[in-house]
Amino acid sequence: MPELSQADHSVSPPIITIPRSYNAAADLLGRNLAAGRGDKTAFIDDRGRCTYAELDRRSSACANALRALGLMREQRVLMCLHDTIDFPTVFLGAIKAGIVPVAVNTLLTRGDYEYMLRDSRARVAVVSAALMPLFEPLLDEIPSLERIIVSGGADGPDALARLIADQPEACEIADTLGDEVCFWLYSSGSTGAPKGTTHRHSSLIATAELFARPILGICEQDTVFSAAKLFFAYGLGNGLTFPMSVGATTVLMAERPTPAAVAKRLVDHQPTLFYGVPTLFASMLASADLPDRAQVGLRLCTSAGEALPEEIGLRWRRHFEVDILDGIGSTEMLHVFLSNRRGDVRYGTTGRPVPGYDIRLVDEDGRPVAPGEVGELQVRGPTASNGYWNNRAKTCATFLGDWTRSGDKYSLTEDGYYVYAGRSDDMLKVSGIYVSPIEVESVLVSHEAVLEAAVVGCEDDDQLIKPKAFIVLKPEVVPSEALADQLKAHVKSLLAPYKYPRWFEFVEELPKTATGKIQRFKLRRRA
Repeated sequence: MPELSQADHSVSPPIITIPRSYNAAADLLGRNLAAGRGDKTAFIDDRGRCTYAELDRRSSACANALRALGLMREQRVLMCLHDTIDFPTVFLGAIKAGIVPVAVNTLLTRGDYEYMLRDSRARVAVVSAALMPLFEPLLDEIPSLERIIVSGGADGPDALARLIADQPEACEIADTLGDEVCFWLYSSGSTGAPKGTTHRHSSLIATAELFARPILGICEQDTVFSAAKLFFAYGLGNGLTFPMSVGATTVLMAERPTPAAVAKRLVDHQPTLFYGVPTLFASMLASADLPDRAQVGLRLCTSAGEALPEEIGLRWRRHFEVDILDGIGSTEMLHVFLSNRRGDVRYGTTGRPVPGYDIRLVDEDGRPVAPGEVGELQVRGPTASNGYWNNRAKTCATFLGDWTRSGDKYSLTEDGYYVYAGRSDDMLKVSGIYVSPIEVESVLVSHEAVLEAAVVGCEDDDQLIKPKAFIVLKPEVVPSEALADQLKAHVKSLLAPYKYPRWFEFVEELPKTATGKIQRFKLRRRA
């Protein structure tokens, strides 16, 4: 177990000393058993509950089962699992055995899974039953894939439940190192093929000690619920590492996070911490299923994935009397490294650096930019990935010594708050001046008729780039030319004249990634 210089909820960065011999799963489970929390509920899913002691036994049996299948230390097991108790069972079980779990998105195509299986060379895949039609044909097509284990399916020879039941409930913990590769997460692949992002054993607990304790004030009494799934870096911290680091309880939801599904969990399970993304918060505020303040037990919410529009944060706080801490993280850094915090929320900004991380903004030549100027955000801290699997070129382009390039553009206010300007590829140059689509979108969303907005560059008749807006209206609003003129005037009244959208297209929905990020590159193709 790591030695920590402090365990309070202050914002000073704790000094985290990880022993050379360290196993992340053994720590996350062992600390709860040692503290007498074995009988406490660790996870609640749609089928039942699991205590910390039960999870320890289940994960040990899973470690034995994976070894019995012939998997050896440092080999990979691909996990394509919905959010049920089977996810922490397999993830922690593999880590106990020194086997490397590769958690992948459950919303991808057969072609995506084929690529990831071939790239990772996983010998075994553990897959939710509903996803098996995508995986079954791959067993005969990929030579390195030897077995597919099914979660939640019929009780056959490949059923995860049967394999676990046939194994002892105690296992030998692999003598892994804190600096050893512990697990992989695949990047979204928005700029090319997905990249296998490797993370160390020490990184899981570091995210909890640097973010969950000081920024969230997470404690044993909390119940947490994350709309972001466990296979995402954001969701993995929210729903597994953070609660397990202090003995809290996690609510898991296998289905997609619609406003109705999320509202049901907020009311039925009374989580105190809720982790969402901007598009979900906006959808919930517009939904008839939005609970009243008295129906929920929230004390704090967080948002990541994209910048939270100021108007959405203010409306949420008015309704629930609870703040949303907007932050930014990445697969490469494992969790949030820049965030608002309790008692210091400035909507419209991403807050200040999480203690323990350093941030710098640089221009295209790598030189620091002045306050108020837009630059590329780079970050360094103890949770940075070791690099991308078998991809030296991308690794060298992203990881610059201690610094990691985020691919995000930011500016810094005079008093030290970071303001999101968009992804590097999304920036517009209008009349020779850079325009942040995020800034224009935030103003559009502040209009009473608008639910969501996305702004991209579009060529006019002179082949010059001007902003175009794609608008999702609130359910009761009817699109019209008059409304488009109102929105133009609204933007002109709040921003510099050259920033207003020249064209408006009203759409039913915006294309998004599984994490809720708007896919502006798809809109650029339509523009």
